[in-house]
Amino acid sequence: MIAAVLYGSENLKIENVVIPTLAADEALIRVKVALTCGTDLKVWKRGYHARMITPPAVFGHELAGVVETLGSDVNGGLKVGARVVPSNSAPCNVCLFCRKGQTNLCEDLLFNNGAYAEYIRIPGRIVRQNMLEIPAHVSFQDAAMVEPLACVLRGIHETGIQPGDTTVVIGCGPIGLKFIRILAGRGVNVIALAKRPNQVRAAEKFGARAAFIATDLTDPAKAVRDLTEGCRGADSVIEAVGTPMTWQWALQMVRRGGTVNLFGGCSRGTLVQLDPNALHYSEITIKSTFHHSPRFIREALDAIARGEIRSSDFVNAEIPLTDLPKMFEHMKNRNGEMKVAVIP
Repeated sequence: MIAAVLYGSENLKIENVVIPTLAADEALIRVKVALTCGTDLKVWKRGYHARMITPPAVFGHELAGVVETLGSDVNGGLKVGARVVPSNSAPCNVCLFCRKGQTNLCEDLLFNNGAYAEYIRIPGRIVRQNMLEIPAHVSFQDAAMVEPLACVLRGIHETGIQPGDTTVVIGCGPIGLKFIRILAGRGVNVIALAKRPNQVRAAEKFGARAAFIATDLTDPAKAVRDLTEGCRGADSVIEAVGTPMTWQWALQMVRRGGTVNLFGGCSRGTLVQLDPNALHYSEITIKSTFHHSPRFIREALDAIARGEIRSSDFVNAEIPLTDLPKMFEHMKNRNGEMKVAVIP
């Protein structure tokens, strides 16, 4: 089969590789569509991911496809030919964190990569827990958005955002725009801070009450607070960038008693200065939402099936698998693509 194999930093090759063989509890999926994402772009740049991929390896993790082959022990009604969306992970359900209901922090969280290929092997644990059949009216491309949307939905849940709240979303890449689309559609007043004019336009299209290019504002925190009731600040802030400056902005934009979700992770070794006086006396809650869980994979597919979010709003290019190395080179310069559909 044809696959994109990552050998190291910005070293991606399209090669013929052997179709994976299956254990008795595994499934082989014929990939109909795989989507690019910011994580895969980072993996391509760095040449590895400490928890998810060690080169040389086929990578990519947002996909939808058709069951090609099933291991002899796979049950539960799954059949060859079924349209499915497999998650990129599954928890062990026995470690301390799983027993505490924090399955995203599982000590043995099983990750799976290999979406940029004609076929992908799905480990048994994912087949049992985290591979779902796609409703007949949902397209493969829409279904492939389940994994990132699950992360967004879990972030909203963890932040405690309610209809009628005012929420700031810092960062209008694909993840930030998904937050805006879902929150605005659920009756939340969204204020967005973006980096580029096209992101401002997208944020407004997706329902943001107000959207700005952050660097155009002399004082972004004050500009946001001025748009809130009594200039008190937002009920919550979703930081979806991952820089010390935007983390600091988030804490300056939230009201007393509000919640900040530092969704965008900073690079290892980053130091951020925070005002402990403001945190303590304003009772600000700080959260960081990492990854997803089986519950939110299911909620994401349900949201897509209801039409809350569509891939056509985010996918603005479609390429054959053989063009993927060139596309990553193009995306490295941030040339405007939000997500690209890769068709094996």
